[in-house]
Amino acid sequence: MRPRGGPLREDRGTPVTEHFTTTEVLDPLGDLDADAAQKASKNRAKVGSARPSSLLYTYGPGSVMDLPHFTVMPAGTDDWERIWARRSSIPTVHAPRLLDAVRRFPGQWTVQELRPFPWAPKESIFSKEGDDLGVPARVFPQWLRCTGCDLLGRLDRFAYVNTNPYRPDQARFEHPNCPGRKGQGKSKVPRQAVPARYLLACPDGHLDEFPYDWWVHQGASCPAGVEFAPLTMDERTVGKGASASIRCGACSATRPMNEAQGEAGRAKLPGCRGRHPHLGAFDKRGCKNGTRFMLLGASNLWFPATQAIVVMPEAEAATQETLGVQLLAEAGKKRVEKYHDRLDDLREYLEDEESDLAAWSDETLALAVEQALAPEPTLEEQTEALRDWDPTDLLVPEWNYLQKDPLGPQHEGDAKSGLALTKKAVHEELKARHVSRVLAVDRLRKVNAVVGFTRIDEMERANDMPARIVPLSRSGRPTWAIATEDRGEGVYLQFDESAVAAWEKRIYDTPLWEAHRQSHERNYNARYSETSKDVAPDSRMAPPRYWLLHTLSHVLLREMAMYSGYSAASLSERIYAWEGREGRGPSAGLLIVTTASDSDGTLGGLVQLSDPEQLWRVAHRALERAVRCSSDPVCAQRTPKDPEDFLHGAACHTCAMASETSCEKANRFLDRRFLVDLPGAQGLGFFR
Repeated sequence: MRPRGGPLREDRGTPVTEHFTTTEVLDPLGDLDADAAQKASKNRAKVGSARPSSLLYTYGPGSVMDLPHFTVMPAGTDDWERIWARRSSIPTVHAPRLLDAVRRFPGQWTVQELRPFPWAPKESIFSKEGDDLGVPARVFPQWLRCTGCDLLGRLDRFAYVNTNPYRPDQARFEHPNCPGRKGQGKSKVPRQAVPARYLLACPDGHLDEFPYDWWVHQGASCPAGVEFAPLTMDERTVGKGASASIRCGACSATRPMNEAQGEAGRAKLPGCRGRHPHLGAFDKRGCKNGTRFMLLGASNLWFPATQAIVVMPEAEAATQETLGVQLLAEAGKKRVEKYHDRLDDLREYLEDEESDLAAWSDETLALAVEQALAPEPTLEEQTEALRDWDPTDLLVPEWNYLQKDPLGPQHEGDAKSGLALTKKAVHEELKARHVSRVLAVDRLRKVNAVVGFTRIDEMERANDMPARIVPLSRSGRPTWAIATEDRGEGVYLQFDESAVAAWEKRIYDTPLWEAHRQSHERNYNARYSETSKDVAPDSRMAPPRYWLLHTLSHVLLREMAMYSGYSAASLSERIYAWEGREGRGPSAGLLIVTTASDSDGTLGGLVQLSDPEQLWRVAHRALERAVRCSSDPVCAQRTPKDPEDFLHGAACHTCAMASETSCEKANRFLDRRFLVDLPGAQGLGFFR
């Protein structure tokens, strides 16, 4: 079955807009799409497929995705428009609370709806449904190396082979008539070409091909006077960094790639040209940054800027912030302008269209009209609003809804949310350990959206994050954002606030907490962007209650995987752990879920574990295992000391760390000593 994210299709079209400009001169750093020779034909054949979660978190627009024989870059959302144009109607994802969060990001104010990936189900592997849909992508990088003769050349030096529509894994580039490394004449068998694995990136998210011709000639032209020098890449030690050497066949100049590494190598690199390959364009404002040497496949090449919510019935009603957006989507701007002072006529139109908005009160409808006709905020206003917004606000409505007891078994709040809850009895042993409530989440719907991405630093690592997020659209005024829906099940545990608060107050005064705080400060100053130096590190430090519930979540994830029938990597966490402040009460709870992108969701293995006896057995075993680690006493006594700056204590991959698909904090803020008493750290554990 083809994954729901849909096929990737190689596309060589490059539009030009007022916000970006493409190069008109073909050069080693240029986009080959600008070459007139490439305009003769376009290949939109399927070259691969990916799951929605992969396209959202790992290989979204602007990333470099590995295919069996070459790499591609999913294109920006402008190129998706012509894919959606092949359908008379476009599906949308209902999640007003998430839509409001997306619209807070600079450049996203005009977003009016959330759309899934262009995909349609097939009746069989050979049927044609959905063949015209898919995520457009371009080959990147567009410099390849022949595996037979080490020829290093642009994309047009090689032949593209993709003849079998049912075998996209066979799509590849070949070097016809390859003479081999010894130059013994033309080979009868074409040799495969693979991507040249060096790139240039900058902190503002620009990405470019490495200028091999410029590099080997020390920034000058080839002394032999050839326009396009014949280059080879000699690479004999694969997988050991920048181990290759570039050689010019015309003048015999040679230069190793390892000269570009490190701080010393950075000074030898050219400046950034402001290129966005996923948009097929260059930033018309240019870029003043220096470039960073980057290996293809580096983990810091692409960090998604995403937001996600678990859909809650009452929380997903029309929010105050999205009233105008929903009215514009239903009635259109011209009709809203026409009826802005005649609400009865506007309501009559909504009733004729059988819109749910017709049930709004006069006050709500008037507010929606006011929002719909309000002037667009400036970029500075959007940036300031995002700085003042706390992402925890997305979790607060979920926490508030989970405080209410469901009316009965598998109680559904409404049909749109897809949430069904059952209140479970709490085992006496768990009550003694301050577990106050347990809910079986029989069904849930999780919605995820991506608003852009960053390079070099992940989204959380700089206070200038709004300016660093790379847009997914050339226009700068997108009307929709990419979203996915996952359905599944889970178990919710809530803890007694008074017990958590008393424990947390005690932890704040311990040397262990002070050691973690100082380590976090060192980590922040050493690894975060230079532009974040005016932000207090303690403001980004998770409170002790988060460390407690996060560590508990990880040990439960491991244990539940043994009983539920799901792999540990398919389980994920959602932590509700913040201290109270004005306008927001404290929280102490965790939700462990498993979700799938198909409509059927999951199989009920987690819900069964919410049974009192089952949950106590799992929790007891998890806490019992947390007392011991095969890496003890090293793990149990791990405390960061200057100059160490790691963000965990007594936790390692043997005892408490989880896969990156499960953990919401990349295995940071974990310490078993906050969970249970360990040798040498008596009296710190919450579950003593």
